[in-house]
Amino acid sequence: MPTETLSIPTTRGYALAGSLELPAGLVRGAAIYAHCFTCTRQSKAAVAVSQALAREGIATLRFDFSGLGGSGGDFGSAGFASDIEDLIEAAGFLCGRFGDGILLVGHSLGGAAVLVAAGMLEPGKVAAVATIGAPADIPHVLGNIRGDLEAVERDGTGEVEIDGRRYNLSREFLERTRQIDLLAEVAKLRLPLMICHSPTDDVVGLENASKLFLAARHPKSFLSLAGADHLLLDAADADFAAGMIAQWAGRYLPLREQLSMPDEGVVVRTGHGRFGTEVHTRSHRLIADEPVSVGGGDAGPTPYDFLLAALGTCTAMTMKMYADGQEWPLLSAEVAVTHERNHRAHEQAMEAGGRVQALHRRIALTGPDLTDEQREELMEIADKCPVHRTLEGELHIHTEAAG
Repeated sequence: MPTETLSIPTTRGYALAGSLELPAGLVRGAAIYAHCFTCTRQSKAAVAVSQALAREGIATLRFDFSGLGGSGGDFGSAGFASDIEDLIEAAGFLCGRFGDGILLVGHSLGGAAVLVAAGMLEPGKVAAVATIGAPADIPHVLGNIRGDLEAVERDGTGEVEIDGRRYNLSREFLERTRQIDLLAEVAKLRLPLMICHSPTDDVVGLENASKLFLAARHPKSFLSLAGADHLLLDAADADFAAGMIAQWAGRYLPLREQLSMPDEGVVVRTGHGRFGTEVHTRSHRLIADEPVSVGGGDAGPTPYDFLLAALGTCTAMTMKMYADGQEWPLLSAEVAVTHERNHRAHEQAMEAGGRVQALHRRIALTGPDLTDEQREELMEIADKCPVHRTLEGELHIHTEAAG
């Protein structure tokens, strides 16, 4: 997936560091991913979930909260309220680029933050909200802080340890973290909500998901991330969560930059990667790309893959249709197609006005009761498939400029 590095200005005098994951094809929606407590936009889950959403056509912004990663500001004095301010400013930035109706996705404390921020943004800015391993109360995160919090409150500041890192925490941080009633905010939310949580989450227990779900209004959904840990360290868990969120959110996100389906043939449009291209048929959407080895993103088959697939699928369909019509016991036909180009011969042929290329097709027929004569006839039928005839016929390609 192509990634843009962004600097998001804030009204507080500093910038938030962000990374925008773009689909290889067309943008079908936009989302913000809010990372977990003291994590950054470079955390494993932030990258994995954002890229997985991008593969589903959702441009996803992951950014560092104030005072973390590459963002300005002071984490030790920011607190949860500052995270909400960050989200509101990031949402304004994203809506300015892609339009209103974005998806908010939050992980752990980031999940709590998107729940509150969604209710504070102007109507229409947010289309839906999804949380992953979110707590049901904000003070829950204070349990992850090792240090003398009473001394911080008494003295106004003090050093603590969070996830093995040292921070200078302020009394304001603690006060701003405790002052929000999250369940009350969720109860006021008038947006579609998906709550994703693992029953084996040993950091934020499953009972938090139950409380959030009961407090929320419909439409609301719950997704069990069975077997996943809190940080989604297994890429398969992150991909699963993102894929399910993307499918669910597709019901609510406005489709952007969408081509109308053609009445015939295909319509192809360049995407956001170096080679990423979107293909529309009458009823399907496909992605074409090139391998990473040649500078692509490997988000889909190559153009030659599609060419070989056209011959292979047409061959298999034609053979099966013929066998069915003859009531022959063909169980399956497997067609393997490869492309070969002799570069030296090709260059010589091009100089002479010709072309030297070859497609190699290997066919395996499964059907123990097929006779030798039936197999031989089916192999002859393979050469009569429409795509085969088109490729071996006199094919002209006419090009004209669209108005």
